[in-house]
Amino acid sequence: MPADGRTAQPRFCAFARMICDRTGTGLPAWTCAARADDLPQLHAFADGLERDWDAVLAGLTLPWSSGPVEGHVNRIKMLKRQMYGRASLPLLRERVLLA
Repeated sequence: MPADGRTAQPRFCAFARMICDRTGTGLPAWTCAARADDLPQLHAFADGLERDWDAVLAGLTLPWSSGPVEGHVNRIKMLKRQMYGRASLPLLRERVLLA
């Protein structure tokens, strides 16, 4: 099998469907199919998934998300960057609490 984008596309589309549908039950079969292909990049991606298997499986099956928390952290980091070297800690605190 040639190692080009046309052979990898079905695998990535199937993985994207697993993410959108939150069906982690198909993950073992997907990694086996990815390993069967002659695509080293896909093998490296599957290795990365297997290194953190429990977290990946939980992310694909559990209904909880850390998205809102990550959004708040991102907002606070942006405010901190904007005010770096310009104001004191009390003003930064006010801005974080009021923004």
